Amino acid sequence: MEDIVKYEKDTEIGRIVLNRPEKRNALNLEMLKKLRESFEQSEENKDLCVVFTAEGKDWSVGADLKYGYSLMSKPDALQESIEYGRSWQELTRAMRKHSGIIIAGLKGYTIGGGFEITLSCDMRLASKDVRIMMPELNLGTMFSNASTKLLPNLIGEAKAKELILIKDSITAEEAYRIGLVNYIVEPETLNEELERIAKKIAEKEPFSLRYAKRLMNENQDESINTALETELLAMTVCHFSEGFRERLRAFIEKKER
Repeated sequence: MEDIVKYEKDTEIGRIVLNRPEKRNALNLEMLKKLRESFEQSEENKDLCVVFTAEGKDWSVGADLKYGYSLMSKPDALQESIEYGRSWQELTRAMRKHSGIIIAGLKGYTIGGGFEITLSCDMRLASKDVRIMMPELNLGTMFSNASTKLLPNLIGEAKAKELILIKDSITAEEAYRIGLVNYIVEPETLNEELERIAKKIAEKEPFSLRYAKRLMNENQDESINTALETELLAMTVCHFSEGFRERLRAFIEKKER
């Protein structure tokens, strides 16, 4: 029996795959735990880039509602229910802690929590058939994965509220227009484009790339002066790294030929 989440590593690139297509990648407790473990393993393996994809025609229909309802129906399931709720947030912590660049390839229905976990990715590619939905308020539940912070940071407060409060769904074109995804691709080329971008990212100097991601994440809540100081520190540290010296030497020697 195949794992419901697959992880593999190839040189500098890790690949994490949602693998429950028969349930349209609905996320139950086991799947969320496996996802968190996969991102933690990827970080331990020092993956410079992670390609985050899904088997089947849909990215994910979000929380496994049948599983969630079954927990409500069992008198002895309180602890499991609490763990299920916490597991969404723990996944976000693992993804945000990852020092490499995470690229998600969205396709088909990308709903609720299934969409919200992608907000902690550094880039998102969307197949033309994507339909993004955030139906939590219609169901009377609440958002997870720091979505009430990450979504407004990504597309602005007004558009975030519009998506949460009014929109039934948005297309790939609208997601691109408001800055929610970086690229739109044909369904049959999604995996190819993800690999192309991952390889391009993996060509960067690892030390400075990881520093750049860290500063972009941390400086969102800091003042301009603090951002300037942390960039100066990072620049100084990078300039003393072996990777910078080797790449600068190669660049100068190439120019002198």
